[in-house]
Amino acid sequence: MAMPIPTEEDVLGWMTALSNWGRWGPEDELGTLNLITPEKRVQAGRLVREGISVTCSRLIVPEIAADVTSIPPLHYMMNTGEAAPRRGPGGASDFIGLAFHGLTITHLDSLCHQFWDGQMYNGKPASLVTVQQKATAGDIDKAQHGVVTRGVLLDITHVRGKEWLEAGEGVFPEDLEAAEAAQGVQVEAGDALLLRLGWCKRRQQIGPPIPPGRPGLHAATLPWLHQRSVSIIVADASHDVDPSGYPNIGLPIHKVGIVAMGLWLLDAANCEALVDVCRRLSRWEFMFVVAPLRFHNATGSPVNPLAIF
Repeated sequence: MAMPIPTEEDVLGWMTALSNWGRWGPEDELGTLNLITPEKRVQAGRLVREGISVTCSRLIVPEIAADVTSIPPLHYMMNTGEAAPRRGPGGASDFIGLAFHGLTITHLDSLCHQFWDGQMYNGKPASLVTVQQKATAGDIDKAQHGVVTRGVLLDITHVRGKEWLEAGEGVFPEDLEAAEAAQGVQVEAGDALLLRLGWCKRRQQIGPPIPPGRPGLHAATLPWLHQRSVSIIVADASHDVDPSGYPNIGLPIHKVGIVAMGLWLLDAANCEALVDVCRRLSRWEFMFVVAPLRFHNATGSPVNPLAIF
């Protein structure tokens, strides 16, 4: 049965009701990654049986497109093979620059990426992120040892009976549970939840979508995510349905999830190769691995997440 749509007052109340501030100590900067225990990693390792590894990342392409909302990826060659000597040594090198927060580069948000009422996760002041020192708390290097856990892919497009969800189409708790039932799998504490909404496939087939507007999780899923103790969400859109229906909050999955819950979000993934393997093997659980780059005092990192069967 569908639950009532939460009001904006309800969602604002979840900043407190769903808060994990202090749960793992007053200085904690790992948030829901604390839910990934050594036992959880061992459980994930036991899921590797076929020896198949699948990327969940989009290809990074230096392009100017409608959904590239910041500086496009920069890729310059510093040394090439065009003038390489016929004999003896040679080599190639390049420069890459990425404004990765956005809709097209697969990236992991750190817990300092979002603020509410001048604070970030666990009550740390937003002022700890500065121009000169950059992110001095909640930075991406807090996840320096990587994420290794059980991953579960829920194919929302399948339960909706379509190739992809459209802009503004929200995913509700009943959709998540319908996908679990259809696939014979259940999201457990410490899991990485991967969501296929078909948004990457839509871009591949009909071109870059024009913002604003995208499918994603409705704010109504926040209590479900908290109750299930999800450690990280991986979505092929950027998590929040847009428009969210909450003008004073904007992106409730990002705001309540990151700031209140300390929930790690991996945006702009690509689940197309993964869903093919899951269907072929009739298996929707796997070992999930992602290792962010160790940027000093950064608010996130481009990543190449892997599902291993």
